[in-house]
Amino acid sequence: MLVQWVEITRRFAVLVVIASLLLTALTAVYFVQNVKINTDTDDMLSAELPYRQRSKEFSRLFPQFSDNILVVIDGATPDLVDDATEKLVKHLRSQPTLFGSVYDPVGLKFFRQNGLLYLSTEELFDLTDRLAEAQPFLGTLWKDPSLRGLFGLISLAIEESLKKSNTAGAKDKAPIEIATVLDAMAGVIEAQAKNQFSRLSWQNVMRGQTDSNSVNRRFVLLKPALDFSSLQPATAAMKKLRKIIASLSLTQDHGVRVRLSGSAAIAQEELKSVETGMGIAAGLSLTLVLTLLILGLRSARLVVATISTLIAGLVWTAGFAIFALGQLNLMSVTFAVLFIGLSVDFGIHFSLRYQEEMNRNVSHAVALGRATQSVGGSLVLCAIAAAIAFFAFLPTAYVGLAELGLIAGTGMFIALFANLTVLPALLTLIPSRIRRRRAYEEVLLPAILPSIRHHARPVLFGCLSVGLLAGILLPKAHFDFDPLNLRDPKTESLSTLLELVNDTQTSPYAIKFLAKNRNEAQEISRKLKALPVVKEARSIESFIPSKQKQKIETINDIALLLVPALSVTKRETPPSLQDQTAALVKLRKDLGRLADSSAHKQARNSARRLAGALDQLEKKITLNKSVMAELQTRLISSLPKRLNRLRESLQVEPVTLKNLPPEIKSRFIAPDGRVRVKVYPKENVRDRQALLKFVDSVRTIVPEAVGPPVVIYESSRTVINAFIYAAAIAVSCIMILLLIVLRSLRDSLFVFAPITLAALLTVAISVLIDLPFNFANVIVLPLLFGLGVASGIHFILREKDETNSAGVLYTSTPRAVVFSALTTIGSFGSIALSSHSGTASMGILLTIAITLTLVCTLLVLPALMALSQNK
Repeated sequence: MLVQWVEITRRFAVLVVIASLLLTALTAVYFVQNVKINTDTDDMLSAELPYRQRSKEFSRLFPQFSDNILVVIDGATPDLVDDATEKLVKHLRSQPTLFGSVYDPVGLKFFRQNGLLYLSTEELFDLTDRLAEAQPFLGTLWKDPSLRGLFGLISLAIEESLKKSNTAGAKDKAPIEIATVLDAMAGVIEAQAKNQFSRLSWQNVMRGQTDSNSVNRRFVLLKPALDFSSLQPATAAMKKLRKIIASLSLTQDHGVRVRLSGSAAIAQEELKSVETGMGIAAGLSLTLVLTLLILGLRSARLVVATISTLIAGLVWTAGFAIFALGQLNLMSVTFAVLFIGLSVDFGIHFSLRYQEEMNRNVSHAVALGRATQSVGGSLVLCAIAAAIAFFAFLPTAYVGLAELGLIAGTGMFIALFANLTVLPALLTLIPSRIRRRRAYEEVLLPAILPSIRHHARPVLFGCLSVGLLAGILLPKAHFDFDPLNLRDPKTESLSTLLELVNDTQTSPYAIKFLAKNRNEAQEISRKLKALPVVKEARSIESFIPSKQKQKIETINDIALLLVPALSVTKRETPPSLQDQTAALVKLRKDLGRLADSSAHKQARNSARRLAGALDQLEKKITLNKSVMAELQTRLISSLPKRLNRLRESLQVEPVTLKNLPPEIKSRFIAPDGRVRVKVYPKENVRDRQALLKFVDSVRTIVPEAVGPPVVIYESSRTVINAFIYAAAIAVSCIMILLLIVLRSLRDSLFVFAPITLAALLTVAISVLIDLPFNFANVIVLPLLFGLGVASGIHFILREKDETNSAGVLYTSTPRAVVFSALTTIGSFGSIALSSHSGTASMGILLTIAITLTLVCTLLVLPALMALSQNK
């Protein structure tokens, strides 16, 4: 049948080539116009899984948590962060069509007014004590927010400190912590002398310095308009967002760092990473394949025909992928590189066999017929075996690999069809010239392989020993359960997320569940908090501060003292340059007095530091309006807003569920009244054992819980089960196929022996180089059996055509096996260069597996065939 088919393509070669060109062009247009890529890792697994059904329910009830951009604003001081966030949010809210809802919880008026209620009683008492002591100074600054007022205030504080230091038994404590303030001012002035950016943080001055990163970081959550008709839906929103950030000078040069993360941003950068990686991989793969074809075929006509057939088959497979599935996923995008590496094998075997016949001085038609007769059956069997390995994932819940399997498996038959249709037609139009074999072809493989046959027993014993040693390492192989490790860690969105994950205060790795009502949420939360693995259970109740009555009384007391001082409408006349210079001269003298006094050592050192910083600017400051204006900006610019915020924070009122902002309530109470609860782990759940313990413990109380830890837990189980199931299907079906076609248990076992050894060695090497199996590279072992049998099939079937088993060693078959394996290795190896960690790990493991398959086949199979013949 195959011979007759190839004969038809030869007779109608022109029509076949024209039809192929038209089909390829139309398919390419269809692919470009309809291609879509889904970067959601959740969709890699079946939507019918119970935990995914519950996750979908959450998304339906709380859509504001899906398709978001998380803006992370970090700053050198809390003041810079607050001001930067306020400016950014104002611009974003002015464009609701593009940026949708803009959620800035800290910036809500509710929290600005009632934020002090969320402090612990100890923190609140400490703050109110500091504010009470600083009241006269804050009042002074309220009336005169200038360098004159600030320098005058510091001079008064120094006078107070000197008085106390001269009082017997008095503590060295001024109404404000003088040393801290002097050091802060000195740091700013030193930066100005060096032309570096710096601003005095009045929030730190009033509240005290803290080691927590949270005060220097803010989060803004956007739900932008996404263009799902585009390959990159968030392009418009992210480009505009970055443009706004740049226009507002929210850069590190200005003390602020703004980064983008969130599901939409991660998907956007993930897709860009995959597109770039796969584009580079496909281009490199074609280049390597072309180079190896030139070396292996040694004929420009054969190379052109083979490459043209490969490209046509690749385009047809791409068109089938979009037609059958509508989109590609993070795994199925690798089909192109896989197809290049595997399809070219068919062309190499056919072309070399055709070339072998042409070298016997037969006609082109006879050469095509004999080549088809010789390798046609092998190619069909290899295509079926490879397709079985790919299709083995179809019955599993691992949709990502199932879709890749469907595309690549079907691609094997498309490749077979192309190489038995387009390739013969092209060879007819551009027939290959007869050439003489090169010396290496006469000597290299025919010299090595017979040596293996002559030492069959030692070779097999050595291979068996190596296999047993590899088997010792099998228990150490493990599965990397964290899907974050599949992504490109160099992208801004993922590196930001990883930073948040490693901080227990901001980690998104929380379990969530729905309670029927507030009472049930509180009851379950109490039980969860008692678990040793749970750090916190947060619900809407978490936004009702504790001990409100006591806190409100404390805040009202300090408000009676501070609010009048911060409400004076009469302000001092703005100072002149001479006024500011005079205040500066007086401050410089007072600093000298403090430095030479008997005050505490820290205060004296801080006075010397500030005096030294002022000396650095002395020549520039004296009667220099621009330098003095810059100094005022650096020291005073954030003060008015901080004082206004302080006054606003003293106007508290009791917090109840009713007066909570709707932006908060809508994030915890579903439209049907159910209450969302988030459970945070005590340990870092990126550690597998910590995650298993956390998920198992929480689900003993809330079996229907979901969230990232549960998704990771369940998806890893699903993938491992899919791998076991697919491997069993692939091995069983391929063995049955071999038994049916080869009709020999001996030949079937011979084909499987080197593949089994290669599989053992692949796992062992993955352990030695610390390359764990993951969501992407689990396809390697099932695929190894499907692809690895190809070399054995070609050897066994060619042996049947020869007069003795050694005769196959002197044909084109060994050379075809080697070069087809090398092209596959080169193609798969290009995937390893991808910046996407998941696809890169798949490329590395596939390269290792195919390399070992080639080596094991060339060692084990000739030795087994020789040993069998001797018996």
